[in-house]
Amino acid sequence: MANARSAVIEAAVLQDHILNQQFVTAPLKPRPPDCHKGMFGSIGILGGAASMIGAALLAGRAALKCGAGRVYVALLADDAPSVDLQQPELMLRTPAQMFELANLSAVVVGPGLGHANDAMRWLQHALASDLPLILDADALNLLAIHHELRQQLRHRPAPSILTPHPGEAARLMGYGVDAIQHDRMDAAQMMAERFRSIIVLKGAGTVCALPDRRWFINPTGNSGLSSAGTGDVLSGTIAAFIAQQLSPQQATLLAVYLHGAAADDLVQRGIGPIGLTASEVIDAARQILNSWIY
Repeated sequence: MANARSAVIEAAVLQDHILNQQFVTAPLKPRPPDCHKGMFGSIGILGGAASMIGAALLAGRAALKCGAGRVYVALLADDAPSVDLQQPELMLRTPAQMFELANLSAVVVGPGLGHANDAMRWLQHALASDLPLILDADALNLLAIHHELRQQLRHRPAPSILTPHPGEAARLMGYGVDAIQHDRMDAAQMMAERFRSIIVLKGAGTVCALPDRRWFINPTGNSGLSSAGTGDVLSGTIAAFIAQQLSPQQATLLAVYLHGAAADDLVQRGIGPIGLTASEVIDAARQILNSWIY
């Protein structure tokens, strides 16, 4: 009887940590009829080294289609385009030009960033800023390699959100992947405490951990998200909600839940899970987001 009672209590406690639509959408409200783009913030995306420009563009497109007022994409590649012909609303810049902007609400660092000296230098610049940061992909790999970057992250006063998959989490913590996966809740909480950041430990049942020791499990999503670019889309979506004046915690939980819900909706419509693409997730997320508000 004691074991059965403990199991019931444990299940009830776990249920309190599972995200649901009502909880994550509570901050959302319809836009006023007299609104303008300046009310919905400006996002910077830093990445797009040679041969990886698409990653930064995907993050930018996600930020734009999930409601950010303006999106600037700072590309590191020497041969970077001056316009995204598929999404000309994005404003392409050099990193120096982007960081000169006075109106940024948040910056995503990492999609297609690479490991070159320029990548390191601009990551340091971002960490030294007072802007909310969403750190993904190569930004996390650079943090794992360089102790001084991890120290800079720990001591920055502005909010930071890290979105590692298990491999990136293992490198950041100096553990094996099996150790991360053995207790994902504990691993995410340890990362949140060590780096004083919001942690999104991606995977089946993505775990969101906050520096104050609260944590949540996301029930949405499917194997279709196991494709290139979906993590870039998630990073851009988190940034979009910060730009629209949600708190970093609210923005993170909403974006994680919406990102998975978009993939679930696509699969229900016969799109995937095999062959589901990051670009399709963006458009599905926009449709679902509007259905939740209007």
